[in-house]
Amino acid sequence: MNTQTASSIFSKAPAPGMADPVHDAQSVFRSAMNALAQPGTVQQLDDLTLSPPAPLSVAATALVLTLCDYDTPLWLDPVLAANEAVRNYIRFHTAAPFVVSPAEAAFALVSAPGLLPAIASFSTGTAEYPDRSTTIILMVDELYENAGVTLKGPGIKTGKQFSIAPAPAMFWRQMQDNSRLYPLGVDVILAGTNQVAGLPRSTKITGLEA
Repeated sequence: MNTQTASSIFSKAPAPGMADPVHDAQSVFRSAMNALAQPGTVQQLDDLTLSPPAPLSVAATALVLTLCDYDTPLWLDPVLAANEAVRNYIRFHTAAPFVVSPAEAAFALVSAPGLLPAIASFSTGTAEYPDRSTTIILMVDELYENAGVTLKGPGIKTGKQFSIAPAPAMFWRQMQDNSRLYPLGVDVILAGTNQVAGLPRSTKITGLEA
């Protein structure tokens, strides 16, 4: 192999993944589980040195690298699916198979709330196996506690105010519809720049303006 060929190959190789895969994945997994167990509570992801291709955020990438593998079908929204660098990066680091239909996905990665398909597009589980549903990793710009809609349900003592940016009303209406499906429905992990928060299917949402 000559120098020019080797240089070309390495220049096309995806950026490195987690610096300490075992430790970092364990930390991210705990943060994701805490986010789903305590809806609307922002969990900080610290000490991650990921450099994913745009438009992936560090938080979203960390979640995908932690939760996805060769046995977890992954759906990408149209913007991400059309991005060769994103597909190559995820494929290289997880070996997760990409699926065309949201209903076939164990996980879905959505780059903006406005690109989230109807919840009915995803697998919401069955009466016998409600856990066989899609978990959605949704990228947002910001996560806010103590402002916005009110969350109620398991993991919340009384009521928890929470908001995201951008926060289209249609997104919150989708989440309201999702909670009405409980114990079926999807679980949503919101990924900011380097923070995560959870909206499990059991969470009720009130305070949304008409």
